[in-house]
Order: sequence, then structure tokens, then C-alpha cells
Amino acid sequence: MLFDQNDKILFIGDSISDYERTRPVGEGLFNAWGRSYVADVGSLLGCMYPEMHLRIVNMGISGNQCRDLEARWQTDVFDQNPDWVSVLIGINDVWRQFDSPEIKEQHVSPEDFRTCYERLIKSTLPRVKGMILMTPYFMEPNRDDPMRRRIDEYGAITKELAEKYHLTLVDLQAGWDKLFQHMHPMNIAWDRVHPNQIGCMYIAKQFLSAIGFKR
Repeated sequence: MLFDQNDKILFIGDSISDYERTRPVGEGLFNAWGRSYVADVGSLLGCMYPEMHLRIVNMGISGNQCRDLEARWQTDVFDQNPDWVSVLIGINDVWRQFDSPEIKEQHVSPEDFRTCYERLIKSTLPRVKGMILMTPYFMEPNRDDPMRRRIDEYGAITKELAEKYHLTLVDLQAGWDKLFQHMHPMNIAWDRVHPNQIGCMYIAKQFLSAIGFKR
């Protein structure tokens, strides 16, 4: 498996990671991880690899875009001293272009997204063992849908950065496409973004597969 004994793995992103996690730091007692895939990952790692004593921290904040992560990166990543950082970002960078088309200052272009994301990666890699990048997604099987086409652009950027910096990649959009051969997206998320418990577990499953979870 990718992680070593006593490693601290920090998850950061938007509402897909947040899901009511504890503030200021999503770690500890009383469901501090929240209800997202982070809780599923932490629970499965804890029960299947108890001897490893892995620490899982959830620092997701609902509504965040890449530039929001950058604004809080020092306190919410560096000051936490993680061994690994897992990032899931990009959905709101795209979504605001469709649900708030007139509010241009909330829009993040592909170029700005790439530049911001790459700054985060370059500043983080010297401080950690590694990073895991998860692609943004839209639960729409029709690749010609305008928002699906746009999210695929940002997903491609995420993949390119993962390849460039030799990072572990979790292609969530590809996973959803496979799942939706057997069910409708509305069975997972009414807004095609925020997954129910099945969807959260499905994200966790893809993450765990990418890091070499074997048990």
C-alpha cells in the first residue's frame, strides 16, 4: 500500500470532502470526519489496517474553488504537517460558470485553474511524501452536455498535472461513467454532484484502489 505506518493523510477540497466535518480540524472523536468519502476511507483503513495507526484529517470546505484552497493552504495543509495530501477540487470552478453565469468574478478559467493547482503542487511536494489528485466530475453520462464537456477540461488538467509530477491519480469521472452503465445518476445525486452514501462509498472505493488497498 502507498502509506507507511503512522502516516498522516490530509484530505482537502470542497463540499464533496466536507460533508459536515468538524471545525477547525476534521479529526478525532464524535464523527469528526463528517459523512463524506473521507469518513469511509478512514473507517476502512482503520478497521482493515489497525496495525498501521494511520491518521486521517478532513479539511474540506463547502463551496471552495482552487483559489480558496490556495488562500488557506498554509493553515489547513502546511501547519497540519501531513505526510500525504489528497486533493479533490475543480467542481465549483466549473459549476459557477453555469449556475452563476453573470457573476464573472466567481468563474475560474482552465488556465487559472491549472496555474493555481500547479502552484499548490510545487509548493507542497518538498514537504510531503506525496500527493493524490482526484479529478473533478459531473454525474452526466452525456459527454456532449455543456457542463460535462467543461468539467472534462478541468479533469484533463488534473490528469496532466498528476502525470507531470508523478502523483497518484484517482479518475472519479471515469468511475462514474462505469457505474452509470447500470444505474441513473439521480440514484446517486439529485444535483449530479453531491453523492449519497452509495456514492460516497464509491468514491472511497476508487481512492482505496488507487493507493493499493488489498484487504
